[in-house]
Amino acid sequence: MPDTSTRPSREELAALSRQARWSIIDTVTASKAGHIGGPLSATDLLISLYFAKLNVDPADPQNPDRDRFILSKGHSAIGLYSVLALRGYFPREELATFDHGDSRLQGHPDMLVTPGIDASSGSLGQGLAAGAGMALGAKRLGKDFHTWVMVGDGELEEGMIWETVLSASRFGLDNLTLIIDLNGLQQYGWPAAETDRFDRSEPVGHVDLERVFTGFGWNAVSIDGHDFDEILTTFDDVTAKRGSAGKPTVIIANTTKGKGISFTEGTYKWHNGVASPEQLATARGELIGAEGNN
Repeated sequence: MPDTSTRPSREELAALSRQARWSIIDTVTASKAGHIGGPLSATDLLISLYFAKLNVDPADPQNPDRDRFILSKGHSAIGLYSVLALRGYFPREELATFDHGDSRLQGHPDMLVTPGIDASSGSLGQGLAAGAGMALGAKRLGKDFHTWVMVGDGELEEGMIWETVLSASRFGLDNLTLIIDLNGLQQYGWPAAETDRFDRSEPVGHVDLERVFTGFGWNAVSIDGHDFDEILTTFDDVTAKRGSAGKPTVIIANTTKGKGISFTEGTYKWHNGVASPEQLATARGELIGAEGNN
């Protein structure tokens, strides 16, 4: 586990998130393909994991004792790639190859070619099962690593997730943590009701997820997925109980789709898309204008 006394400050994490968000929209614009909303909603969580929590080493990405992370919502790969590049897994300049035919950075993560990817993903609903397998394997082998899985709230509509929710608690996988990026929007959906946060009905916005997961035998906690203090405190609580809690944990992270850029926040139409030159200039000003670099 990283030394918490040397982890980046809240301000440093926020600056890293702005850099990652700029890389997301700049890269997608240059490649003329890719997703925007989901990567932006997950950025603060990913930055917190890779810079302040995960026991990983970019210089030794296959270390058998490393923590594992699976981005089950694989269409948000550019968000993960941007964070991995900042963390030093590969040069930031390589982001310019995103989604090209001969690139290591495909539209969905590929564990066979991309440093830092622990599971190929993209077919929604499968990542939690893979993570549960890793966590169970760690217990059987006496390994101390922790497995983290991130899913989207729309992805919770996949039945395979709930099969794994049931089995993970049965096996007492307290070395497994599920993060739900509860950004309130999916690509298509019902018209919004008065109680929804954004411009479409939230996929599970009217479900008490804490109660559901608790009923399945999980520990469940809800957080603000953009508050670094809250994120890190929760991450620390989870890992402190590894090996003793007897239950897997779900972190229900309330986020905003398209977070950090004025014209993408809270609108389902920016699930994916390519920014115009004027929009890209706006994003640059909002994300890195004050810093003067990217």
